[in-house]
Amino acid sequence: TKIAHIHVKVSGFVEKVYVDFVGQLVKKGQPVFTLYSPDMVATQEEYLIAKRGERTLGGAPYQEVSQGAQSLLRSARQRLKLWDISDAQIKKLDETGEVSKTMTIYSPITGFVTDRKVFPNVSVTPDMDLYVVSDLSHVWATADIYQYELPFVKVGQTAQLQLSYYPGKIYSGRISYIYPSMDPTTHTAKVRIELSNPNFALKPQMFADVQIKVNYGNKILVPQDAVLNSGNSQTVFVVLEGGNFEPRKVTLGPAVEGNVVILSGLKAGETIVTSGNFLIDSESRMKSATGEMQ
Repeated sequence: TKIAHIHVKVSGFVEKVYVDFVGQLVKKGQPVFTLYSPDMVATQEEYLIAKRGERTLGGAPYQEVSQGAQSLLRSARQRLKLWDISDAQIKKLDETGEVSKTMTIYSPITGFVTDRKVFPNVSVTPDMDLYVVSDLSHVWATADIYQYELPFVKVGQTAQLQLSYYPGKIYSGRISYIYPSMDPTTHTAKVRIELSNPNFALKPQMFADVQIKVNYGNKILVPQDAVLNSGNSQTVFVVLEGGNFEPRKVTLGPAVEGNVVILSGLKAGETIVTSGNFLIDSESRMKSATGEMQ
């Protein structure tokens, strides 16, 4: 949304080039190049002729004559404006009465030149994309979000971005869009984060780490190592009185800094096994198999 393509609206030949390399920073209204166009020169001459005609015939007693002269002047002026000749240039033409051989093309925005196809003495046409100027004062960061995290990511949330080569520097942005499809390779969804970039420290194609802070409310948390995941079910071993253990199937929520949210299956305050649960599970399975054999 902040990229400008510079075209001309009339065929001609490039004379002077002021912006001559990719990566150059240009300001809005800065001259980019000058264009010589025979059609533009002819239209300026028509405008001056129409202006003299309007002065001569504008006060004619016959209404058709005066209106025709005024209409011809308006038409010539409108043609110049449609070719992006500015009001200041037309005013100069009115004051001096001299036709300008060349027209100066200006940058429509402030930004960096990311593509350039303009060189001196080269002919150009309206269909040619002569310059591409990108405004990098605001940029987008695209973050990959795992599918189990998607329910907690919303448009409008604040995200923090850090670069490994700028330690300690944190950039804050806002999630502006969540893409509708998943990446088939990583099974992640992409979210767009808009960031202010006043010093142009953030450059396209950089890699960064993104953190999105989510308020989960009050939840039961257990260490991820305490959950025995068989693929089809998730089990936590609850410590009972007398040194006994009870396997308890649980429903898991999102992972949070080495812990996992328990949505159901546990109550607050229950004691669970946080290490050695694999050995306990193996022993319980062995006892079950022995009992079936007996």
